Amino acid sequence: CIFLSCAIRSFSQTQSSDEDSDEWKPPAPKAKPPSKTTRVPAAAKKPAKPKEPKAPKEPKAPKVPKEPKPRAPRKPAVERKPRAPGVPKDPGASGMAGRKRKKTDGGEKGKKDDKAGEDEEERETERGSSVSGLGVKKEEMEDFTFDEPCLKKQKTCGALLGKPAVLPSSEAQALRNELNMNWDVIELLSTLTCVEHWVCVNIVQLLREENTVPFMVRYRKEMINHMDADAVRDVQEIHKTRFSCDGSTMLLWYEDLSFQSSASVSVSLQYSPYKKGSKLTKARRAKALGLEGAAAALMDAPHALDLRAWVKHGLSSVEEVATGVEHILADMIAKDPETLTYVRTLCENSYVTIQSSLEQDIDKFHLYFDFTCNVQRIQSHQTLAINRGESLKILTVKVNIPDRVKSDFTRWCINNRWRPKTFAREELNQIIKNAVEDSYKRLILPLLTRSYRTKLTSAAEKESIAMFVRSLRQRLLVRPVRGCVIMGVDPGFRHGCKLAILSPTSQILHTDVVYLHNSGLQNEADKLRHLMIKYSCNRVAIGNGTACRETESFFADLITRGHFQPLDVSYCITNEAGASIYSVSPEAVKEMPDLDPNLRSAVSIGRRVQDPLAELVKIDPKHIGIGTYQHDVSAGALKAALDGVVQECVSFVGVDINICSETLMRHLAGLNAGRARSIAEWREQNGPFINREQLKLIKGMGPKSYQQCAGFIRINPQNIHRYTHTHTHTEGTAAGDWGTSNGVASVPEKPAAKKGKGKASNSVPASPNPLDQTCIHPESYHVAQRFLTMIGGSVDQIGSESLRQCVESKVRASSVEELARSLDTSPETLKLIIDGLTQPPGFDIRQNFEQADFKRGIVSMSDLRVGAVLTGRVDNTTLFGAFVDIGVGRSGLIHKSKITPDKLPASQRRRSLALGPGERVEVRVLNVDTQRGRIGLDLIRVLQ
Repeated sequence: CIFLSCAIRSFSQTQSSDEDSDEWKPPAPKAKPPSKTTRVPAAAKKPAKPKEPKAPKEPKAPKVPKEPKPRAPRKPAVERKPRAPGVPKDPGASGMAGRKRKKTDGGEKGKKDDKAGEDEEERETERGSSVSGLGVKKEEMEDFTFDEPCLKKQKTCGALLGKPAVLPSSEAQALRNELNMNWDVIELLSTLTCVEHWVCVNIVQLLREENTVPFMVRYRKEMINHMDADAVRDVQEIHKTRFSCDGSTMLLWYEDLSFQSSASVSVSLQYSPYKKGSKLTKARRAKALGLEGAAAALMDAPHALDLRAWVKHGLSSVEEVATGVEHILADMIAKDPETLTYVRTLCENSYVTIQSSLEQDIDKFHLYFDFTCNVQRIQSHQTLAINRGESLKILTVKVNIPDRVKSDFTRWCINNRWRPKTFAREELNQIIKNAVEDSYKRLILPLLTRSYRTKLTSAAEKESIAMFVRSLRQRLLVRPVRGCVIMGVDPGFRHGCKLAILSPTSQILHTDVVYLHNSGLQNEADKLRHLMIKYSCNRVAIGNGTACRETESFFADLITRGHFQPLDVSYCITNEAGASIYSVSPEAVKEMPDLDPNLRSAVSIGRRVQDPLAELVKIDPKHIGIGTYQHDVSAGALKAALDGVVQECVSFVGVDINICSETLMRHLAGLNAGRARSIAEWREQNGPFINREQLKLIKGMGPKSYQQCAGFIRINPQNIHRYTHTHTHTEGTAAGDWGTSNGVASVPEKPAAKKGKGKASNSVPASPNPLDQTCIHPESYHVAQRFLTMIGGSVDQIGSESLRQCVESKVRASSVEELARSLDTSPETLKLIIDGLTQPPGFDIRQNFEQADFKRGIVSMSDLRVGAVLTGRVDNTTLFGAFVDIGVGRSGLIHKSKITPDKLPASQRRRSLALGPGERVEVRVLNVDTQRGRIGLDLIRVLQ
């Protein structure tokens, strides 16, 4: 509500409209009357001067500068009393007040303005210090356990009963009463997001308590009504961006609300004319000449209006008076809510189109040479393409509103809304008609055009970002290829093909360069055979860049001839987008300091197959070859969405704290660059983590951070060894050798990373906890222990077949809901505990996704025939379709018109474009254009 009050106050303070530069300027008056802002004589400044010597004494008020400290309770706005005029907020403020008084034109008026300015400054300071949005607060380092939760912890047992947590609303209610607001911001948020009211209340409360989206989705399911991460992020984004003090942002917020309700007028249309312009508008110039009374008389009592009586004060003729009245009426019409509602209704019932034409002959935009489409049917990718062409000065774009709208609008205004109350002479009726036409052409029509363009662009950006997020998630969750040696190949012609042989744990075993596209191919083939047999390498990952097709043919030919016998070698093609950018990044230099950048690319290509998530988090998502028009959408919104999905994927997959890299930890929920660095330093100095409780010893790890990250961190017993720092690569896999005689490292009594916290370190146990290798959150350990006791199991049986059978037997005998009630927990928490206890050690959610396709032979485009049925894997998705790799060196396109719900699994039918990168599909060839390298495909079905 505090945010909303700022926006409402800004509306009341802005009273000018946006108009074009063709402004009506009356002749210069012979004797211009003084206006309200200039009629105070210069002598009026003198009475204010004797009071100025008080300014130096004001800073001497005792202990006044310490006033901001007790603001923690914050009284509602209605209870705050204005300060005494002689007591400044601080010495600096009093000095400024003194300087402002010297510049004030009037005496008493100047003092009132200074007083109001000081009060406003104090209110803004308090608002800035008390309202911090959803920013992360600095946490206090203190002892904490989940048996004694911190004060911020949210109770969840009442959410299922429709009893959401109540927001602290005393201050909000007082402010709402003061401003006479009879609406609820949570209700508006619920309307915008189509989410139930009680769920919005809980989400806002969880966000205020600095909970991350992955934490809410996994451990607070009952509070958010089982919403997925994308839906929660939508609510978070709207709450974050729309509930601000910025007036224009509030307008967009209201615009979205009115867009969903056909009966309500667009508030953006209502208030856009009030934005301050760079100079006086025509209406304001006419009002300054005193013609506002004439305009009011024209509408209320035209029979008594004599325009000749207004020919004075700079107006030399009746025509000038009539022109000024027209401008005032035009401004009134353009600001009238009922009028704007009517014109919007006319537009909604009309065929409004957007049209583009080509200014420059550029083939890339030939589809938009003479493009016209209904604004209600235009596709998102078309909107973004038109916007890009317009920004490049290649296209001209305009919105066409039918002339019928103007004629109907004019008739309605003259005969209904803006009809004089009494009889008006013909010349006065003509003034009203001219005002209506001028208002529509000069004010309302541009406003409608901007409104349509803004809506289309906003919808297109939202769809593009959603597509990018969905594609990125599926690319990150591709199943890793474990337990084999892989050769990464960065293909090339002139500079050769760069090779990197990687161990099953992604350590660099060998790097080299071979020239497969020149003379002496037999020597290069023998060299490859020697390397692959030496390192027992039977998997090859080839980047899809330059010379990919030729390199693939070379390996396929060798495999067909049995050149690598006795090894059974296969290869796959992987997307190398972003590998070259990463190879020269500071992270790559730090990780592989002695390696040539070209060879680093080959290492990155190989690791993308071994563990896609761990490798791709090093690269900016915009550079990994997915999505469309990412450079044409809001950079801030795109970055926030992509960062959110990366955090979601890393958190849900989980990281082994003893073998993951600092780069990977940065993306874990609850951690940041500083905490990840502290964890890596602690691990290097003190050895591996024995249990999750030791995370409390990390510098910067407070109760909230620990709560957010603990459930996503794994501590596998097989990785608890002493760390020998012999290799630089630690990205999601074992980076070196852990070894001690007893296999368990001791915990130092006074870790260097936790200075001054001896009490906290003494309370942390030094023994392993088997529950730390599961997805069960430490706050639910006591429930898990009671459940194990109930079924007669123990933590040592986690992941075993016997424990799984015990759990299934107990659940069959009693439902999950009954068991949850007996354990005093929620069904969602108990289901998560059951999953954690029954999943095998090292469980990875990515095993449900497909991994890279390895093959031994190739098919060329010349072998394709129309009607042929093939299987392939989705390589990329766009707003107009999906590109599928069918193994011929060129991806085929399934147009979005061919992706119909009847061809999709039931779980994918709700998505706007149901296919995503990595999904296996069965397709039929529709057409092959060999010259242009294009293949048209039809979707048959999605392979599960």
